[in-house]
Amino acid sequence: MKKVLATSALGLVALGAHAQSSVTLYGIVDTGIGYQSSQTGLGSTTGGRSVVKMVNGIWAGSRFGLKGGEDLGGGTKAIFQLEEGFNSATGAQSVPGLGFNRQAYVGLTNASYGSFTAGRQYTSYYTLLSPYSPTTWLTGAYGAHPGDIDSLDTLYRVNNSLVYTSPNFHGLTASGSYSLGGVPGSFNAGSTWSAALQYLNGPFGIAAGFQRINNSTSGGGAWGADSTASNNGSQPGVSGINNGYQSAQAQQRVAVTGGYAFSSQWDVSFSYSNVQYVPGTNSAFHHEAIFNTAGAVLHYKPLTALDLAAGFSYTRATESNGITSAASYQQYNLSQYYSLSKRTGLYALEAYQRAGGQTLVPNKAGTATSIINATADIGDGQNGAPSSSRSQFAAGVGIIHRF
Repeated sequence: MKKVLATSALGLVALGAHAQSSVTLYGIVDTGIGYQSSQTGLGSTTGGRSVVKMVNGIWAGSRFGLKGGEDLGGGTKAIFQLEEGFNSATGAQSVPGLGFNRQAYVGLTNASYGSFTAGRQYTSYYTLLSPYSPTTWLTGAYGAHPGDIDSLDTLYRVNNSLVYTSPNFHGLTASGSYSLGGVPGSFNAGSTWSAALQYLNGPFGIAAGFQRINNSTSGGGAWGADSTASNNGSQPGVSGINNGYQSAQAQQRVAVTGGYAFSSQWDVSFSYSNVQYVPGTNSAFHHEAIFNTAGAVLHYKPLTALDLAAGFSYTRATESNGITSAASYQQYNLSQYYSLSKRTGLYALEAYQRAGGQTLVPNKAGTATSIINATADIGDGQNGAPSSSRSQFAAGVGIIHRF
């Protein structure tokens, strides 16, 4: 149950003649047990072993946060949100050293003019495309496209960002974001910018977006030191899918997502993305790498308390640094969710992925790459421990409570 606290009682806002303000405390605790076949370390292709372990945030990342606003009059409100992720299995921060790693922003909103926020937050690309991403019913840990290479899950939150989102105009919403790199002598280095459009009309919805991430050093850099990290180290997830391309000068993503509700019981969503890794002078690879992914999710609600979903995605590298047998990944997902109450649920997830072709991995110094057989890497929950072979199976069960 959300707790709404008067800010006057907290002493957070000075008294005003007409201003009304509030703060909401909220959160999620999600803990489960997961099984993963053939686990190994990132960049390794030997020694894979299956593992059963307690896992955190499979269905939704465990978190707590504060959000609120103040009525400034004339339809304008000041808003803020502070959100911290944590590991419910250990109590540790989900990102060590970041007190509010999920979101930390402040801004203004007006029903007629839209909203403008500044701080650590999601890009416009993610925000407008996410309602129809594969993670809605399949989760990011298991159902994100392989390695979450197209950033349709929530792994990438950008520092130092400015975001404007328009009001809804006859179903159409537009948004743009820019994140300052803060690199002396260069306005572009280390920056991230994106733009997106979303259209909703009854049971149908569609969104399209673009995102570019520029390296914090001009011309690329060595893996582990100057990999494609924008604004103070923030960067998309690293996995067995893109491990060999992280020394890129820039990353670009173009994606389209959409969906249609046939009835209160059946709906379908789809997605397509094109991801490009652009090399620079000092990059460990020398030809642009391009990954295309297409996927679909079918959601069925046979009972008020039960949700079922099935999904499939296919990823293929159309160009991979001159590799003739480019990498490909086929991923199959199932999910089951049972609501015990409005705020508490039980879930189960299953996923299988099969990889083909070849890909790149960097050497330990990050100055060169080697060609290896592509290995499986389900969703983004296995990014740090991909398979040692071309196949991988993962399953999990858990309980989630929202407050």
